[in-house]
Amino acid sequence: MATAREWLGGARPRTLPAAIVPVVVGSGVAFGYGRFSAGRAGLALVVALALQIGVNYANDYSDGVRGADERRLGPVRLVAAGLAPPRQVLAAALASFATACLAGFALAATTSWWLVLLGAAAVAAAWTYTGGSRPYGYRGLGEVAVFAFFGVAAVAGTAYVQMDSVTWLVLAACVPVGLLACALLVVNNLRDIPSDLAAGKHTLAVLIGDQRTRVLYGSCLLIPFGMAVLIALARPLALLALATVPLALIPLRAVRAGAAGPALIGALGQTGRLQLAFGALLTVGLAIRY
Repeated sequence: MATAREWLGGARPRTLPAAIVPVVVGSGVAFGYGRFSAGRAGLALVVALALQIGVNYANDYSDGVRGADERRLGPVRLVAAGLAPPRQVLAAALASFATACLAGFALAATTSWWLVLLGAAAVAAAWTYTGGSRPYGYRGLGEVAVFAFFGVAAVAGTAYVQMDSVTWLVLAACVPVGLLACALLVVNNLRDIPSDLAAGKHTLAVLIGDQRTRVLYGSCLLIPFGMAVLIALARPLALLALATVPLALIPLRAVRAGAAGPALIGALGQTGRLQLAFGALLTVGLAIRY
Protein backbone atom coordinates (compact mmCIF):
# COMPACT_ATOMS: atom_id res chain seq x y z
CA MET A 1 0.00 0.00 0.00
CA ALA A 2 1.28 3.42 -0.93
CA THR A 3 1.69 5.91 1.90
CA ALA A 4 -0.10 9.26 2.00
CA ARG A 5 3.17 10.95 1.06
CA GLU A 6 3.55 8.69 -1.96
CA TRP A 7 -0.02 9.39 -3.07
CA LEU A 8 0.70 13.11 -2.72
CA GLY A 9 3.82 12.63 -4.84
CA GLY A 10 1.71 10.81 -7.43
CA ALA A 11 -0.47 13.92 -7.70
CA ARG A 12 2.73 15.73 -8.78
CA PRO A 13 2.32 18.98 -6.82
CA ARG A 14 5.01 20.73 -8.89
CA THR A 15 2.63 20.70 -11.86
CA LEU A 16 -0.27 22.32 -9.98
CA PRO A 17 0.72 25.90 -10.85
CA ALA A 18 -0.46 25.03 -14.37
CA ALA A 19 -3.96 24.70 -12.89
CA ILE A 20 -3.86 27.57 -10.40
CA VAL A 21 -2.39 30.34 -12.55
CA PRO A 22 -4.96 30.40 -15.39
CA VAL A 23 -7.84 30.65 -12.92
CA VAL A 24 -6.14 33.47 -11.01
CA VAL A 25 -5.31 35.36 -14.21
CA GLY A 26 -8.80 34.92 -15.65
CA SER A 27 -10.24 36.18 -12.37
CA GLY A 28 -7.87 39.16 -12.52
CA VAL A 29 -9.30 40.13 -15.90
CA ALA A 30 -12.84 39.83 -14.51
CA PHE A 31 -11.89 41.97 -11.50
CA GLY A 32 -10.49 44.64 -13.79
CA TYR A 33 -13.85 44.84 -15.56
CA GLY A 34 -15.68 45.00 -12.22
CA ARG A 35 -17.24 41.54 -12.69
CA PHE A 36 -15.31 39.38 -10.22
CA SER A 37 -17.24 36.57 -8.49
CA ALA A 38 -15.43 34.78 -5.68
CA GLY A 39 -17.85 31.85 -5.76
CA ARG A 40 -17.48 31.20 -9.48
CA ALA A 41 -13.73 31.72 -9.34
CA GLY A 42 -13.55 29.15 -6.53
CA LEU A 43 -15.50 26.60 -8.54
CA ALA A 44 -13.28 27.21 -11.56
CA LEU A 45 -10.23 26.58 -9.37
CA VAL A 46 -11.70 23.28 -8.15
CA VAL A 47 -12.29 22.23 -11.77
CA ALA A 48 -8.75 23.12 -12.82
CA LEU A 49 -7.02 21.49 -9.86
CA ALA A 50 -9.13 18.32 -10.07
CA LEU A 51 -8.41 18.01 -13.78
CA GLN A 52 -4.66 18.48 -13.26
CA ILE A 53 -4.51 15.93 -10.47
CA GLY A 54 -6.71 13.59 -12.48
CA VAL A 55 -4.49 13.76 -15.54
CA ASN A 56 -1.43 13.14 -13.38
CA TYR A 57 -2.94 9.98 -11.89
CA ALA A 58 -4.29 8.92 -15.29
CA ASN A 59 -0.81 9.30 -16.81
CA ASP A 60 0.66 7.32 -13.92
CA TYR A 61 -1.85 4.54 -14.58
CA SER A 62 -1.66 4.49 -18.39
CA ASP A 63 2.12 4.81 -18.63
CA GLY A 64 2.53 2.27 -15.85
CA VAL A 65 0.44 -0.45 -17.46
CA ARG A 66 2.14 0.21 -20.80
CA GLY A 67 5.57 -0.11 -19.19
CA ALA A 68 6.56 3.37 -20.41
CA ASP A 69 7.82 4.50 -16.97
CA GLU A 70 10.14 1.60 -16.16
CA ARG A 71 13.32 3.62 -16.85
CA ARG A 72 11.99 7.02 -15.89
CA LEU A 73 14.35 9.49 -14.17
CA GLY A 74 11.72 11.81 -12.72
CA PRO A 75 9.65 11.55 -9.56
CA VAL A 76 8.54 8.05 -8.63
CA ARG A 77 5.35 6.82 -10.31
CA LEU A 78 2.94 4.76 -8.24
CA VAL A 79 2.19 2.02 -10.77
CA ALA A 80 5.64 1.68 -12.34
CA ALA A 81 7.32 1.50 -8.93
CA GLY A 82 4.80 -1.03 -7.64
CA LEU A 83 3.70 1.30 -4.83
CA ALA A 84 -0.01 1.00 -5.63
CA PRO A 85 -2.10 -1.41 -7.73
CA PRO A 86 -3.10 0.02 -11.11
CA ARG A 87 -6.81 -0.19 -10.22
CA GLN A 88 -6.28 2.10 -7.21
CA VAL A 89 -4.44 4.70 -9.27
CA LEU A 90 -7.16 4.49 -11.91
CA ALA A 91 -9.78 5.00 -9.20
CA ALA A 92 -7.92 8.09 -7.97
CA ALA A 93 -7.89 9.50 -11.50
CA LEU A 94 -11.61 8.82 -11.98
CA ALA A 95 -12.44 10.35 -8.59
CA SER A 96 -10.52 13.49 -9.55
CA PHE A 97 -12.33 13.73 -12.87
CA ALA A 98 -15.66 13.24 -11.09
CA THR A 99 -14.82 16.10 -8.73
CA ALA A 100 -14.02 18.33 -11.71
CA CYS A 101 -17.31 17.35 -13.37
CA LEU A 102 -19.38 18.14 -10.27
CA ALA A 103 -17.81 21.59 -9.91
CA GLY A 104 -18.20 22.12 -13.64
CA PHE A 105 -21.89 21.23 -13.54
CA ALA A 106 -22.37 23.78 -10.76
CA LEU A 107 -20.72 26.45 -12.91
CA ALA A 108 -22.75 25.48 -15.97
CA ALA A 109 -25.99 25.64 -13.97
CA THR A 110 -25.28 29.23 -12.97
CA THR A 111 -23.87 30.46 -16.30
CA SER A 112 -24.27 28.52 -19.54
CA TRP A 113 -24.83 24.83 -20.27
CA TRP A 114 -22.39 24.87 -23.20
CA LEU A 115 -19.68 24.72 -20.54
CA VAL A 116 -20.62 21.05 -20.12
CA LEU A 117 -19.24 20.43 -23.61
CA LEU A 118 -16.02 22.22 -22.73
CA GLY A 119 -15.72 20.17 -19.57
CA ALA A 120 -16.33 16.92 -21.44
CA ALA A 121 -13.64 17.86 -23.94
CA ALA A 122 -11.21 18.64 -21.11
CA VAL A 123 -11.80 15.28 -19.40
CA ALA A 124 -11.47 13.43 -22.71
CA ALA A 125 -8.22 15.26 -23.44
CA ALA A 126 -6.92 14.47 -19.94
CA TRP A 127 -7.59 10.74 -20.36
CA THR A 128 -6.42 10.31 -23.95
CA TYR A 129 -3.12 12.14 -23.34
CA THR A 130 -1.58 8.79 -22.44
CA GLY A 131 -4.69 6.57 -22.23
CA GLY A 132 -6.73 4.76 -24.85
CA SER A 133 -5.57 3.00 -27.98
CA ARG A 134 -4.07 6.10 -29.65
CA PRO A 135 -2.76 8.47 -26.95
CA TYR A 136 -1.95 11.83 -28.48
CA GLY A 137 0.79 12.46 -25.92
CA TYR A 138 2.73 9.71 -27.68
CA ARG A 139 2.41 11.60 -30.97
CA GLY A 140 3.92 14.96 -30.08
CA LEU A 141 0.63 16.76 -29.40
CA GLY A 142 0.92 17.19 -25.64
CA GLU A 143 2.03 20.83 -25.79
CA VAL A 144 -0.84 21.69 -28.14
CA ALA A 145 -3.36 20.29 -25.65
CA VAL A 146 -1.71 22.00 -22.68
CA PHE A 147 -1.83 25.38 -24.43
CA ALA A 148 -5.44 24.82 -25.47
CA PHE A 149 -6.77 23.65 -22.12
CA PHE A 150 -4.46 25.21 -19.50
CA GLY A 151 -4.06 28.41 -21.48
CA VAL A 152 -7.03 29.32 -23.65
CA ALA A 153 -9.82 27.23 -22.12
CA ALA A 154 -8.86 27.79 -18.47
CA VAL A 155 -8.20 31.53 -18.66
CA ALA A 156 -11.05 32.36 -21.03
CA GLY A 157 -13.42 29.96 -19.29
CA THR A 158 -12.69 31.44 -15.86
CA ALA A 159 -13.23 34.97 -17.15
CA TYR A 160 -16.38 33.99 -19.03
CA VAL A 161 -18.17 32.45 -16.04
CA GLN A 162 -17.68 35.75 -14.22
CA MET A 163 -18.11 38.25 -17.06
CA ASP A 164 -20.50 36.41 -19.43
CA SER A 165 -18.22 37.52 -22.27
CA VAL A 166 -14.69 37.13 -23.65
CA THR A 167 -12.70 40.25 -24.53
CA TRP A 168 -9.46 40.72 -26.44
CA LEU A 169 -7.71 41.24 -23.10
CA VAL A 170 -8.81 37.77 -21.99
CA LEU A 171 -7.45 36.22 -25.17
CA ALA A 172 -4.16 38.11 -24.84
CA ALA A 173 -3.77 36.86 -21.26
CA CYS A 174 -4.24 33.28 -22.46
CA VAL A 175 -0.96 33.36 -24.40
CA PRO A 176 1.61 33.86 -21.61
CA VAL A 177 -0.30 31.55 -19.28
CA GLY A 178 -0.51 28.82 -21.91
CA LEU A 179 3.16 29.12 -22.86
CA LEU A 180 4.37 28.88 -19.28
CA ALA A 181 2.20 25.79 -18.79
CA CYS A 182 3.81 24.36 -21.94
CA ALA A 183 7.25 25.15 -20.50
CA LEU A 184 6.51 22.77 -17.61
CA LEU A 185 5.72 19.95 -20.02
CA VAL A 186 8.64 20.76 -22.34
CA VAL A 187 11.27 20.63 -19.58
CA ASN A 188 9.66 17.48 -18.19
CA ASN A 189 9.79 15.78 -21.60
CA LEU A 190 13.33 17.06 -22.21
CA ARG A 191 14.44 15.18 -19.12
CA ASP A 192 12.62 12.04 -20.25
CA ILE A 193 13.86 11.89 -23.87
CA PRO A 194 16.07 8.79 -23.33
CA SER A 195 13.44 6.78 -21.44
CA ASP A 196 10.58 7.92 -23.71
CA LEU A 197 12.56 7.00 -26.79
CA ALA A 198 13.29 3.55 -25.39
CA ALA A 199 9.60 3.07 -24.53
CA GLY A 200 8.41 4.19 -27.96
CA LYS A 201 6.77 7.28 -26.51
CA HIS A 202 7.11 9.92 -29.23
CA THR A 203 6.66 13.16 -27.35
CA LEU A 204 7.40 16.43 -29.12
CA ALA A 205 10.80 16.46 -27.40
CA VAL A 206 11.60 13.04 -28.86
CA LEU A 207 10.41 14.09 -32.31
CA ILE A 208 12.39 17.34 -32.55
CA GLY A 209 15.43 16.27 -30.53
CA ASP A 210 17.35 17.56 -27.54
CA GLN A 211 18.68 20.86 -28.91
CA ARG A 212 15.45 22.03 -30.52
CA THR A 213 13.57 21.15 -27.34
CA ARG A 214 15.91 23.42 -25.38
CA VAL A 215 15.19 26.24 -27.84
CA LEU A 216 11.45 25.58 -27.53
CA TYR A 217 11.71 25.75 -23.75
CA GLY A 218 13.45 29.12 -23.96
CA SER A 219 10.73 30.44 -26.27
CA CYS A 220 7.98 29.29 -23.91
CA LEU A 221 9.77 31.09 -21.07
CA LEU A 222 10.57 34.38 -22.83
CA ILE A 223 7.60 35.12 -25.11
CA PRO A 224 5.30 35.66 -22.08
CA PHE A 225 7.33 38.72 -21.15
CA GLY A 226 6.72 40.20 -24.58
CA MET A 227 3.01 39.52 -24.15
CA ALA A 228 3.09 41.32 -20.79
CA VAL A 229 4.42 44.41 -22.58
CA LEU A 230 1.61 44.15 -25.14
CA ILE A 231 -1.04 43.76 -22.43
CA ALA A 232 0.42 46.83 -20.71
CA LEU A 233 -0.95 48.96 -23.54
CA ALA A 234 -4.36 48.46 -21.92
CA ARG A 235 -3.28 47.64 -18.35
CA PRO A 236 0.01 49.44 -17.62
CA LEU A 237 0.61 47.59 -14.36
CA ALA A 238 0.95 44.36 -16.32
CA LEU A 239 4.60 45.43 -16.58
CA LEU A 240 4.94 44.21 -13.00
CA ALA A 241 5.29 40.73 -14.49
CA LEU A 242 8.69 41.75 -15.86
CA ALA A 243 10.00 41.63 -12.29
CA THR A 244 10.04 37.83 -12.64
CA VAL A 245 12.69 37.86 -15.38
CA PRO A 246 15.41 36.79 -12.88
CA LEU A 247 13.30 33.74 -11.99
CA ALA A 248 13.19 32.79 -15.67
CA LEU A 249 16.95 33.14 -16.12
CA ILE A 250 17.81 30.48 -13.52
CA PRO A 251 16.19 27.47 -15.25
CA LEU A 252 16.87 28.94 -18.70
CA ARG A 253 20.61 29.02 -18.05
CA ALA A 254 20.55 25.46 -16.76
CA VAL A 255 18.69 24.19 -19.81
CA ARG A 256 20.87 26.13 -22.25
CA ALA A 257 24.00 24.85 -20.47
CA GLY A 258 22.95 21.29 -21.24
CA ALA A 259 21.46 20.14 -17.92
CA ALA A 260 20.06 16.64 -18.31
CA GLY A 261 18.44 13.83 -16.37
CA PRO A 262 17.88 14.47 -12.66
CA ALA A 263 19.37 17.98 -12.99
CA LEU A 264 16.25 18.99 -14.89
CA ILE A 265 13.99 18.13 -11.95
CA GLY A 266 15.20 21.34 -10.34
CA ALA A 267 14.46 23.25 -13.53
CA LEU A 268 10.92 21.88 -13.45
CA GLY A 269 10.37 23.23 -9.94
CA GLN A 270 11.90 26.57 -10.86
CA THR A 271 9.62 26.80 -13.88
CA GLY A 272 6.62 26.21 -11.64
CA ARG A 273 7.76 28.99 -9.29
CA LEU A 274 8.22 31.32 -12.25
CA GLN A 275 4.72 30.53 -13.46
CA LEU A 276 3.23 31.27 -10.05
CA ALA A 277 5.12 34.55 -9.62
CA PHE A 278 4.49 35.72 -13.19
CA GLY A 279 0.81 34.80 -12.91
CA ALA A 280 0.41 36.62 -9.60
CA LEU A 281 1.96 39.86 -10.86
CA LEU A 282 0.14 39.70 -14.19
CA THR A 283 -3.10 39.24 -12.26
CA VAL A 284 -2.42 42.39 -10.26
CA GLY A 285 -1.73 44.28 -13.46
CA LEU A 286 -4.93 43.03 -15.10
CA ALA A 287 -7.08 43.71 -12.04
CA ILE A 288 -6.04 47.36 -11.54
CA ARG A 289 -7.20 49.95 -14.05
CA TYR A 290 -6.13 53.57 -14.11
